[in-house]
Amino acid sequence: MGTVQDRYKELAASAEQIRREKFENAPILIQVGSATCEHAAGSREVLDEFRKHVAASGRDDIILHQTGCTGRCSREPIVGIFMPGQLPIKYERVDRELVHQIFTGHIQKNTPILARVLDGPVDRVYDFELLCCGSHRCGWREGTELESALPGLLQEAGVDLQRVKIARASCFGACSAATEKTCSHILVKPQKTLYRVCSSDDLREIIREHIQGGRVVERLRVGGKTIGRKFFEIYGDVAFFNRQTRVALRHNGVVDPTSIAEYFHYRGFQALARVLDQGDSAWVIDQVTASRLRGRGGGGFPTGKKWAMAAAASEKTRYIVCNADEGDPGAFMDRSMLESDPFNVVEGMILGGFAIGAHRGFFYVRAEYPLAIERIQNAIGECRKQGLLGKNILGSGFDFDLEVRLGAGAFVCGEETALIHSIEGERGQPRIRPPYPTESGLWGKPTVINNVETFANITAVINYGPEWFSQIGTKASGGTKVFALAGKIKHTGLVEVPMGMTLRELIFEIGGGVIGGKRIKAVQTGGPAGGCIPEEMLDLPIDFDSLTQAGSIMGSGGMIVLDEDDCMVDVAKFFMAFSQDESCGKCTPCREGTTRMLEILERITSGQGTLEDIAKLERLARLVKKSSLCGLGRAAPNPVLSTLNHFRDEYLAHVTDRRCPARKCAALIHYEIDEEKCVGCTVCARNCPVACISGSRREPHVIDQSRCIKCGRCFEVCRFDAVVRT
Repeated sequence: MGTVQDRYKELAASAEQIRREKFENAPILIQVGSATCEHAAGSREVLDEFRKHVAASGRDDIILHQTGCTGRCSREPIVGIFMPGQLPIKYERVDRELVHQIFTGHIQKNTPILARVLDGPVDRVYDFELLCCGSHRCGWREGTELESALPGLLQEAGVDLQRVKIARASCFGACSAATEKTCSHILVKPQKTLYRVCSSDDLREIIREHIQGGRVVERLRVGGKTIGRKFFEIYGDVAFFNRQTRVALRHNGVVDPTSIAEYFHYRGFQALARVLDQGDSAWVIDQVTASRLRGRGGGGFPTGKKWAMAAAASEKTRYIVCNADEGDPGAFMDRSMLESDPFNVVEGMILGGFAIGAHRGFFYVRAEYPLAIERIQNAIGECRKQGLLGKNILGSGFDFDLEVRLGAGAFVCGEETALIHSIEGERGQPRIRPPYPTESGLWGKPTVINNVETFANITAVINYGPEWFSQIGTKASGGTKVFALAGKIKHTGLVEVPMGMTLRELIFEIGGGVIGGKRIKAVQTGGPAGGCIPEEMLDLPIDFDSLTQAGSIMGSGGMIVLDEDDCMVDVAKFFMAFSQDESCGKCTPCREGTTRMLEILERITSGQGTLEDIAKLERLARLVKKSSLCGLGRAAPNPVLSTLNHFRDEYLAHVTDRRCPARKCAALIHYEIDEEKCVGCTVCARNCPVACISGSRREPHVIDQSRCIKCGRCFEVCRFDAVVRT
């Protein structure tokens, strides 16, 4: 019958053969993103157009390859062109017309469209790219930065610097305790060779042998499939990506999410085979505990501790649940992982089931994610076919299976006890804890609930070791965190960074800073239940404890950048309106408290507020935070309390001066026309929706204040700055 490892090797070899047959006869690869956001931007039409061009050309050396989402939302659809011996070229915002240019120019004539390159335009295509590791664990004997030393050494060897691009990446996952601070790493593309270098002599040898001679320096080469390496091989030249440390997102934009063969190629199910071969569930929990992985759903509870509590329960019927009910406005981390790397999450759940002794697990996914549901169901089906789910997995004697349950979109069902009620067919409302789900959860049995990102990290912990994983983050929080970066930021999208990176680094080095060069005012983290962190605190390290101390939370990973044009009172009102609307209504503090807080905020932003209202608002927020039934209700006041703490002057301006400093609250805005600047062009009058602007042509116009609805249209269309907004 064979051992677990024998069965795994058999499956892996079969998958590798399938993949080899797919790619070996087609050296040119056209890669198109395929996820909800990519589809919305037109990727289906782009793929269809490429199919037509390939068919019309009659070429059989081209393969079309679909991947999931890279996370670069504002540049989609993204298309990658991979040609033998050349650096990969990625194109942004591809449409049908650009498809034609790419195919006829780049594919047919080997002339890339430089003006449309991702994060371009660029002025040349390099022969080589040298990607240097920038991890704090790497260091080399020379003391200087690796990328700073390279230009001089290249020139010394007579290499034309116009042929070589030097860039900096975060972490290749190739370091160890033995090499830490003594060696660094460099990835040479397009050959995709990773080297470990400890001295200038090592670099000189790489330049002489590899760059000039075309020969791999075997003694310095790092073998194996280090984590995140494939992602950097494709996207390492793009600044938005190369400062990230991709663990949970390491396969996003790399693998075909519908292909189990491709997942096997990137160490897929290797962790499962290792664990089942050892047959020690306690060892798995020890590994997860040592990694310092904390729940990525928002609570930050230590994952290993939660698993240990369930494993220690006297009741032997246990369940494991993946919480994919992602309800935060602007958050799409879980959806992206399910759509782009579903097999990784499935493997993480099987490992979790084995660790706690569960034989049945559930994906709880909101029904608004049809593509995520389709791909996770496909992954489950493929795993069953290969004997990776069901009875006697890999011949180990372990039985485990998964099923998908759909949520109706209630925000409160992100809370674990409400989620349990929903799976059971009850109304999604939380209950008092204790008992905690690890004691009495689904159908009264011990239940572990973790979110998608948590499970996506499990395979990395097992494959690369808890010591490696824990070194990425901070002393209290190991690993990385995925954020959905949105708001007034140049580069929006998904980013994965090490715990401990500062907000300033994330926003300015990865996000590119604020749009239009405006001043950043605050960063709102943690979704609708998070808080607003002011500009002066941007050097705060990102981890669970630091954000909590600052009056915010990590949450599931929403991060919204606010600039000088944003009103913090209006921001608090927006999130309070969401929390009030999504309150399940079970407990009085949340049901009534959020309603009353919203009423006060509406009075303040409409110019009807008083100083007493501010005092009431603060008192009520603290009461709701202290006495609500569940974590969602207790966190709902965070936007109010944090803005009161850091931006009280804006509240006072609304109340005492009857003005909005950011000129955002319509009721507190006043529009007038400056007679000296008005030329009587009538543009403002013609665009006014309520016809409250009067005046003859070539004569100064006047706004009837009694009829003005403060829409601001006149201010927007005036070309002479004659409309004054105060």
